[in-house]
Formats: sequence, C-alpha cells, structure tokens
Amino acid sequence: MLKTEALNVFYDEVQALIDVSVHVHDREILAVIGSNGAGKTTLLKTISGLTRPRDGRILWQGEPIEQEPTDRICQRGIVQVPEGRRLFPQMTVFENLEMGAYLPGPHEKAHDTIQHVYQLFPVLKQRSKQMAGTLSGGEQQMLAIARALMAHPKLLMLDEPSLGLSPKAASEIYTVLQHLHLKGMTILLVSQDVLQALKIADRAYAMENGRIVLEGSGADLLRDPAVKEAYLGL
Repeated sequence: MLKTEALNVFYDEVQALIDVSVHVHDREILAVIGSNGAGKTTLLKTISGLTRPRDGRILWQGEPIEQEPTDRICQRGIVQVPEGRRLFPQMTVFENLEMGAYLPGPHEKAHDTIQHVYQLFPVLKQRSKQMAGTLSGGEQQMLAIARALMAHPKLLMLDEPSLGLSPKAASEIYTVLQHLHLKGMTILLVSQDVLQALKIADRAYAMENGRIVLEGSGADLLRDPAVKEAYLGL
C-alpha cells in the first residue's frame, strides 16, 4: 500500500532521516519503534507532506507522492493523528469531529460517520457538547483518533498515541486500534511504548539516529535481545 525508498530528510544541515526505506501492507498494523529523537515523527511528517525529503521516494499504491501537497495526500486517504493530539480546545467534541470531515467525500457522509465513531467511543457521545480542552488525556486521544476517522482514512498514522496517558487509558487506546485493525483498517503506528506497540503489530521496524536498524514481525522484535536490552530493560 505504501512504500518509502531511501528517504533522506534534513532540518537545515541536520539530517533527520538517513536512507529510510519502509513498506506498509494493506490491512496490517505496522509499528515503528525507537527512542525520542530517533526520527519516527519525521517519518510520519514526511509521508504526510509536512516535511519534504531532500531525496528518495514515497509511493502510495504505486504512485509517487513525495512532492504532493498535504491536502492532496489526505484526499488520497493518508490521515495522521499527530503527537500531542492537536485538538481545537475551545471547540466542542462534536465540532472537532466535524472538522475531521472537511473533505468533500467525507463531508457528505459526516452524519453516518459520527454515529460510527460514537459507537466506537461512547464517551465522546456523552461529551459531545463539552469543550475538547476540558476532556481528560485519554478522552482527548480518543477524540483525536475519532476526528481522523471522520476523514475515512485508508491508512491511519498515529504518532505516540499513548504518550502521557495512564496505563488504563493507554490500554484502552491500543484496544481500539486492535478493533480497527480487525475491521480492516491499515495502521502505521510510531511509539516509544515498545511493549504495547509490538504486542499488537503484525510487523515492526526499529529506528535509531534516523536509520532503520531492525525489521521483523512484532513477535520477533519482542524476542530480539537487542530490543529487550535497549527498550524493555530486560
């Protein structure tokens, strides 16, 4: 579904991605793990068109998109849930959901889609008239995911979805991601929460200092001695 080929990305003269090649299969959960500063967020931002590669290619269903504007990439079905959620705090839950359906196709289906996300996240229906900024951290993350679902993504990309959440709230988020996966959603997940991410991932990459250093199934990386030592403290 998605493939990056030898991506090199710079911030001024600092190289953030070095020859990064990854691929995402249809209907899988792909996890990209690594410590803070490894390049995970830059990878997602580059796929979304928020950052441009100096060289390398990004192929979406076989077509190059590395020079396309972000709105066009979103129209193709690549939707990102950013780190920190980036909600509109002075707008209600319902209004935030409406903002997720701003594209013409999703906008026409917005009513039905909202009912779907309310089934997925019942608490959001209860809080529909509440300002997003007054929600708990876990509820805000649910809203950020629900807002992305309003755009009818073909590929849902999530940047640190459990960061700053309680263990209970983080577990609820990963349960939702597994549910979406079972329903056929393709998911690209980047996370420092290595244990949870690898538990639900079909495949995974590990990044260090802007490079891919390991690749395998989620189960294989959970058993890898280097992963255990570097990320799990085992």
